[in-house]
Amino acid sequence: MFYTVYILKSLKTGRRYIGYTGDWGKRLLQHNRGENISTKSGVPWKMIYKEGGFKKKEDALRREQELKKMKGGVQLKEILETFEKTKEKE
Repeated sequence: MFYTVYILKSLKTGRRYIGYTGDWGKRLLQHNRGENISTKSGVPWKMIYKEGGFKKKEDALRREQELKKMKGGVQLKEILETFEKTKEKE
């Protein structure tokens, strides 16, 4: 199993949520069904960033914590902008 670290943006409130999961598709559905207490009030959610391929849960958790420390900062903004540009080219 591989883990994914992701950032969601609420289309309702504009708030961001950072998490990690072993099943990206299932987890996004759970967020959008309101099954997560932390994100229930922000439904619907859109994925704005993800990093995959973490072999160990601990590595994904570590990366999630790094992104949370950047939350709202210039470094996270740069990461999101780079990711968006990459998606546009696909």
